[in-house]
Amino acid sequence: MSETVNRSRSASVDRKTNETNIQLAFNVDGTGQSVIETDVPFLNHMLDLFTKHGQFDLNVKAQGDIDIDDHHTVEDIGICLGQTILEALGDKKGIKRYASVFVPMDEALAQVVIDVSNRPHFEYRAQYPSQTVGSFNTELVHEFLWKLALESRMTLHVIVHYGQNTHHMIEAVFKALGRALDEATSIDPRVTGVPSTKGVL
Repeated sequence: MSETVNRSRSASVDRKTNETNIQLAFNVDGTGQSVIETDVPFLNHMLDLFTKHGQFDLNVKAQGDIDIDDHHTVEDIGICLGQTILEALGDKKGIKRYASVFVPMDEALAQVVIDVSNRPHFEYRAQYPSQTVGSFNTELVHEFLWKLALESRMTLHVIVHYGQNTHHMIEAVFKALGRALDEATSIDPRVTGVPSTKGVL
């Protein structure tokens, strides 16, 4: 049987640069509660979906140089979220490690596949009908997800199989991301130590 996870699987980070000022706290074993205050409204919406569908708790307060564009703010939030995921999971004992989740959003279908491997890798297959959703540039979805995978040291594959509405397609990605991360980080009582023949993740 797996070792009981007694410690709180949560972490927080403060990151301040010349481009952004971010305070972020993340709890793996949450209840889907979020308090998100950033200068990028569409990202706020996506992070709220991610939190609710992953049953995490997430608090984000971020200010950035959006007078230039949203790039630095979105990128740095991805960095901070990835860092807190890595810290919160600790030695990863007892986790399922892998997950593959499909989520439909009306006409759109997205798939997210995760390996909490300590080997950062990112694959992204998505073609959106529009380059923007409101004022949000869709290329920033890639930037956010890549930095999230890098800083959390996970292997992350994201595939948008089809769709016609760009908002729906990206929404399906973030919902699938939440559900996949929840599954991959959940505790499997059959696992002794970490799920790897190496004995370490």
